[in-house]
Amino acid sequence: MHPRTLKLLVTTAVVTLLLSTAAVAQPARRVGHRPRPKDASLLVIGHRGASGYRPEHTMASYKLAIRLGADYIEPDLVSTSDGILVARHENEISQTTDVDQHPEFADRRTTKMIDGRPLTGWFTEDFTLRELRTLRAKERIPDVRQRNTLYNGRELIPTFQQVINLAKRASRRGRTIGIYPETKHPTYFDSIGLSLEEPLVRALRRNGLDRRKAAVFVQSFETANLRQLDKVVKVPLVQLIPGSGAPYDRVAAGSDQTYDDLVTPAGLRRVARYADAIGPDKNRIIPRDPGGFLQEPTSLVDDAHAAGLLVHPYTFRNENTFLPADYRSSGAPDDYGNAFAEYQRFFELGVDGLFSDNPDTAMEARRSFADAQD
Repeated sequence: MHPRTLKLLVTTAVVTLLLSTAAVAQPARRVGHRPRPKDASLLVIGHRGASGYRPEHTMASYKLAIRLGADYIEPDLVSTSDGILVARHENEISQTTDVDQHPEFADRRTTKMIDGRPLTGWFTEDFTLRELRTLRAKERIPDVRQRNTLYNGRELIPTFQQVINLAKRASRRGRTIGIYPETKHPTYFDSIGLSLEEPLVRALRRNGLDRRKAAVFVQSFETANLRQLDKVVKVPLVQLIPGSGAPYDRVAAGSDQTYDDLVTPAGLRRVARYADAIGPDKNRIIPRDPGGFLQEPTSLVDDAHAAGLLVHPYTFRNENTFLPADYRSSGAPDDYGNAFAEYQRFFELGVDGLFSDNPDTAMEARRSFADAQD
């Protein structure tokens, strides 16, 4: 056995033993890169904060996620015209802000090609940060989350730095709160001269978060930017994998590579050369039939682990409309169903964490699962 390989195996065993009760996972090690995590960490990632209870990507949502026990909070990152990273699910903001109520910005409504598709609305890259801060957030899916509309108009669009500051302040109170940023549409932002990666790296370094033990994961649906980041940061990287389609950077480059290719055993081994985890659509782990009922699980979790990758599926939510038909409580889409049963199924399959709109539900499910293992 090569001495370096032997050293890696010994280090892995020691780290796994010593960290068996740690609260925050570290990423799987790639050769010469990052330390291996403990097993069964079961991280709870507050998806866009606690977006089941507050409008997504607001400070109120992130603060609530922390109070409800989330290990990490997730800001999706887009850019302003002056190069400031802000937290929005999309760079088109008509669904998540009151921009359409601002006559001074009416002439900025436009149509753009985003990842090869036309999209009409208002876009963060056409606003300075000062201008964006005159807007207020609103609930993105009011038909399902009518209660969240109570908070419409109360929250500003936060910057990435504000989210970092929040996590750091919360961590000083005795529990580490991690951040899990996603770069949105990186190829598009590169094309307009507003690259997301450089300001992201600067922010991590400025805040002392570009360290192997920092509570940070960086995620993307594209592949090229993760390969770029792998050369310049020490934090773990996460390849997001939706239920269908192809990474847009590969499409733009003329490649026929799809997300289906990434989830094969060979594809996962290739992902492990630049990433530490995958964030798959949960239906890639347990597919649903046309009626919405769960089918037999795939081998994705085991295959990813065999490639040395953590698995953090998305997105877990309480409402019937998002749950498998097996666990719906009624025909009302906004009623809560048996979300605990869904969490249990995925924990049993060995996922390492998950994204949840309802961190308190995820935490209770995690506690119940842990108690059952004792």
